[in-house]
Amino acid sequence: MRWNPGGRSDNLEDRRGASGGGGMRGPGGGMRVGLGGMVVLLVLSLIFKRDLITPLTGGGLPSASSSATAPVQDPQEEQMVQFVSFVLDTTQSTWTRLLPQQYQPAKLVLFRDAVQSACGAAESASGPFYCPGDQKVYVDLSFFDQLDRQFGAPGDFAQAYVLAHEIGHHVQNLLGTERQLRSAQQRNPSSANRLSVAMELQADCYAGVWGHEAARAGVLQPGDLEEGLRAASAVGDDHLQKMATGRVSPESFTHGSSAERSRWFRRGFDSGDPRQCDTFTAMSR
Repeated sequence: MRWNPGGRSDNLEDRRGASGGGGMRGPGGGMRVGLGGMVVLLVLSLIFKRDLITPLTGGGLPSASSSATAPVQDPQEEQMVQFVSFVLDTTQSTWTRLLPQQYQPAKLVLFRDAVQSACGAAESASGPFYCPGDQKVYVDLSFFDQLDRQFGAPGDFAQAYVLAHEIGHHVQNLLGTERQLRSAQQRNPSSANRLSVAMELQADCYAGVWGHEAARAGVLQPGDLEEGLRAASAVGDDHLQKMATGRVSPESFTHGSSAERSRWFRRGFDSGDPRQCDTFTAMSR
């Protein structure tokens, strides 16, 4: 990609310097720890003379308001910080132009290891995610190294695809799609996975819409589109399941297959038209 380092986005929130904590996202923002786990944590707390219980049960995680710290100046990561700032700003300027009456900028939160959002606690292992509760995208920069080494999807446009996909979820939130989907899932739990797949594929298509705009602006270089398609394929449910278990269970898909994710990303890229991203209608046929 052609881009010039230009500082940090005004919509960037750097929490890499905040104290961590951990836990999977769940009700109340804390990790659900069983009685046996609590005993182990209590023993470890006594041994190490540190409170290891509170951070893992929610009380010790930084809140959205208390965790904002001074920007971290890490020379090894600063170029990546400026790159994600560039992608964030260009993606959001694209959607501001396409949806002038509806689009409101999201915030991008950088964190290390673990973070607290309005959607609860999350660890970096969960990957980048968007929280509709606070309209923020959360990213641990180490994920991009994982995208290269573990998933075999290197390149700056592959990284840009991931960010543009999460901003796609923000677009869905602003348009009311996310709210409608959650309501439909509650009314018909058996359709939850199918609707989730449609939601994720639409975000892929929206990422492609931004890619179309980036190509028109001369940002892309030869091979960039292939990087994006490779990244979309690498995070397909079938590919991830085969990596993890050696088996593929289509009935448990929540994000779509590699072929589907690549196809919808390409559809957005080729058309540049978010109206071509109606995955819900397409999947109901």
